[in-house]
This record gives sequence, C-alpha cells and structure tokens, in this order.
Amino acid sequence: MAKSNNKISMPTNLVLIVAVLVLVSMAESRGLVISRKSIPSCVKVYGVESGDTCFGVTQTFNLTTRFFDSVNPNLNCDSLFVGQWLCIAGTA
Repeated sequence: MAKSNNKISMPTNLVLIVAVLVLVSMAESRGLVISRKSIPSCVKVYGVESGDTCFGVTQTFNLTTRFFDSVNPNLNCDSLFVGQWLCIAGTA
C-alpha cells in the first residue's frame, strides 16, 4: 500500500511545483512583484523651533503634505522637538 501512495504523491508534487512556477512567472511578467521603494534624498533641512508643527512647516516653505511626508518618511508629527531636522527640499 505504501508504493501506491508514493506513485500518486510524486505526480501531485510535480503538478504543484509547476503550478507555482507558472504563477510566479505570470506575476513577474505583469509587474505584480512589489518593487523596492526608493530612498528619499534630502538637499535642504530646517531645524524645528518652539511651537512648530508639521502643518506650519509645510505652509512656511510652500510644500505639499504628500511631498513633506515622502521626504520625511519616519517622522512622527506628534513628537516634534526643538532642534529636530526636517527635510524641506529633495527627492522622494
């Protein structure tokens, strides 16, 4: 009986492996594979002063919120501190 199970499992495993390879190939050809995010590059910074907020900084330097967030990806706007550097010009 063990030989009969082995005869069935080998073709089943082969079919499963081929199916996975086909799916991966299709995903890559359609661009469904997640690409690496680019690393932001900062060319100008601003030092936070007392009373500053992220919104205020974006208004002062005429920045969009989307751009500001993209060049400061790990920034917690609820925890700004005096002297903290914020990127105000660069590429995302």
